[in-house]
Amino acid sequence: MARNGFITDLQPSMKKKTGWILLDCTGEGTILDIDKYAIMNRVEIHARDLRIIDPLLSYPSAILGRERAIVLNLEHIKAIITAEEVFLRDPLEDNVIPIIEELRRRLPPAYTIPQPLRNGREHSSGEPDIEASEDESPFEFRALEVALEAICNFLDARTTELETATYPALDELTSKINRPNLDQVCKLKTAMTKLTARVQKVRDELEQLLDDDDDMADLYLSRKLVGVSSRISGSGLLNSFPDSPTIGSRISKASKASVALATVHGHEHNVEELEMLLEEYFIQIDGTLNKLTTLREYIDDTEDYINIQLHNHRNQLLQLDLFLNTVTVCLSIYGLVASLMGVNLPYNWNHNHGYMFKWVVIVTGLICASIYVLIISYARYKGLVGS
Repeated sequence: MARNGFITDLQPSMKKKTGWILLDCTGEGTILDIDKYAIMNRVEIHARDLRIIDPLLSYPSAILGRERAIVLNLEHIKAIITAEEVFLRDPLEDNVIPIIEELRRRLPPAYTIPQPLRNGREHSSGEPDIEASEDESPFEFRALEVALEAICNFLDARTTELETATYPALDELTSKINRPNLDQVCKLKTAMTKLTARVQKVRDELEQLLDDDDDMADLYLSRKLVGVSSRISGSGLLNSFPDSPTIGSRISKASKASVALATVHGHEHNVEELEMLLEEYFIQIDGTLNKLTTLREYIDDTEDYINIQLHNHRNQLLQLDLFLNTVTVCLSIYGLVASLMGVNLPYNWNHNHGYMFKWVVIVTGLICASIYVLIISYARYKGLVGS
């Protein structure tokens, strides 16, 4: 269904707060008006798992595997994924609507089950007639991939926006240091720190999953569901599919073969498929984190350059202060001598006493100038002022 059609279907529900939307294996969405206890009973999770995806609480990013569900908390993506359904919170949020549309497009499997298999019949070879794509992933992995792709692209887009705003602001600050430019860079640095923390949380969660095969094995919901079905039926693993068309319609031939191999030979921890999926998005989120790290280094380099400039200006002010203080001292000496001599010597330019005062003033001025030159020369010799 087109996106506009989906939004039209939700219009009657927009008058009240919508909490959940249910997407099944065909991509059809249903708005749910149920409480948390109904959700807990339906997917068999604990209340603490449901609190992790509560939008009113602040929990770090998490991908948790449970017996029959995957609890997903990645930024604005808060979902519960089972082997057959996806429960997504806040479907009317602007950032969630594109994810719903992508789930509706990619959740339906790219294969069909022929009618003989639906009727429980097999070929003469004894193998089920399944027309499936060999690389088709289980339902929960397709849903998980949509969520990981959406969150990685979302964080990468925020990083690109931040880079676009930060680099020109830093260049402007370098060319002209003033209060508005400093405030702008300070705001961008704060935003970068927050975004880096968000990206780091997602990266750490993916890294933690990749480091633990047991945690990745817990995410194979279809495998666990098929294992339970085979034990209940008491027959061969693949023979249980004709009696369970719902499961058979969700797991490809390749997936069935790997499940059968894992059950017969005890390789329940064969997590190569999920590991490749997680590694792909781990590399992407790690690249986003590297962008932010490069941006932080550029900001730090700019701060160092600004500090050097400020230190240089401060040194220039200190040199100017030294010159002014030296001039003040010399003028003070000159004024003191002139005042003393002016009071004690007769002031008459037509007699010898007047000529004596004139020489006192001239000699005192020369002495003060010499003192000034000596002080500045000494300061330059000691490196206190520039040459």
